[in-house]
Amino acid sequence: MKAVIFRAHGGPDKLSYEDLPVPTIGPEDVLVRVKACALNHLDIWVREGNPAYPMPLPHVSGSDVAGIVEQVGAHAEGITIGQRVFLSPGISCWRCEACLAGRDNFCRSYGLLGAVAHGGYAEYVKIPARNVLPIPENLSFEQAAAFPLVSVTASHMLFALAGLQHGETVLIMGGGSGVGSMAVQMAKLAGARVITTVGSDDKIPKAVILGADAVLNHTTEKVAERVKLLTEGRGVDVVIEHIGPVVWDSCMESLAKGGRLVTCGATSGGEVQLNLRYVFSRQLTIKGSYMGTRAELVKAAELMGQKRLVSVIDRTFPLQEARAAQLHMLSRKFFGKIVLVC
Repeated sequence: MKAVIFRAHGGPDKLSYEDLPVPTIGPEDVLVRVKACALNHLDIWVREGNPAYPMPLPHVSGSDVAGIVEQVGAHAEGITIGQRVFLSPGISCWRCEACLAGRDNFCRSYGLLGAVAHGGYAEYVKIPARNVLPIPENLSFEQAAAFPLVSVTASHMLFALAGLQHGETVLIMGGGSGVGSMAVQMAKLAGARVITTVGSDDKIPKAVILGADAVLNHTTEKVAERVKLLTEGRGVDVVIEHIGPVVWDSCMESLAKGGRLVTCGATSGGEVQLNLRYVFSRQLTIKGSYMGTRAELVKAAELMGQKRLVSVIDRTFPLQEARAAQLHMLSRKFFGKIVLVC
């Protein structure tokens, strides 16, 4: 099969389009012929050599996959050859206490397809059968690949951790990102007032179409000041953040008393300053989030099937142009998801 791999950590130039053997499945696995694979910033971290994701090389990235079932292991039930499927990107044991309690993202062996195992930058991918889910009938392969990781992440942040309620106000940083564009939709669907940020004026109408009530250009406006104006000095109930140090102070200053901040990423670095007096005197809550549960993903897929959520796709690239796709992601001149197609 053809695959995009890297044999050493480094820049996009390390990616190469090569021949690899088709994966051999075990009795509890499924082989999927990849039709689409969406990019995530995780792909960049893995390629660069983030110490949080150790792996043998060469490696195939790609966590968000949709395709057609090619082979089914002897012990894999309820899956048929030729079925259109998308993959749950979180891999867990489904035997431990956390998994059995429905908190599979707390599994001690939890990892992501494309990080702990070869992913979807290839014509075929091997996956445990329990990670295979049917594509809602109304979705294309590209649409089905574009929603899993960002929808489960956004849902877990907004509802399981932040406890967002109908009528509350939420600030979503980076509304043009995958997580941001999905969080805007979910928050609006839940009856919240949604404020989001983007990096250029051309992205403002796109965020409004998704449901944002107010869109701020963080390159030309002081976010916290604008948030205070929009909320009559009160601030927001919830901040959804995945960027890190460059926006951290703005996020904290935008919170109302008793506000909740949930963070799931650190694309601008891993260290921030925190004024503890500000935190306790304003009774703020800060939570870290990593992915979400399969139950949350199944619910998101149901909403996708009902067209109450939509995949936001900026652009597609052929698999062999994965390097150009990652460079497009690094340019930040995109809105929504970037998808590789086979």
